[in-house]
Amino acid sequence: MKYQKITAIFRCDACRKVEQQLRKLGVQGFSLSHIEGYGEYADLYSSDWMTRHARLEIFTEAEKVETIVEAIMDSAHVGLAGDGIVAVQSVESLYRIRTRSEIPADKSLPDPSDSDRTNFD
Repeated sequence: MKYQKITAIFRCDACRKVEQQLRKLGVQGFSLSHIEGYGEYADLYSSDWMTRHARLEIFTEAEKVETIVEAIMDSAHVGLAGDGIVAVQSVESLYRIRTRSEIPADKSLPDPSDSDRTNFD
């Protein structure tokens, strides 16, 4: 099983809707941070053109990527400049810091609903 990284940048006001959709799909974990920048949409009224957006990062099995990407786009879409982007990258290797070991490609990522996650390592 190969891993891929999904990175999405979208409007901050879509965070709750995107998060709810990912939970419904059973996405096992993600990182969400607030960022500033500009791209397709720039705040021309601001001295530095910067706008606030959210950045979502997910490491997942390749087979789940298409479903997750569709869910993000459906949840974050407004139809205006600045809606955001989604990028998918191949992951060469994935390591667990706690155990200092590589996560084998034949093991799936842990399910957060499992009370005992120690069997993953």
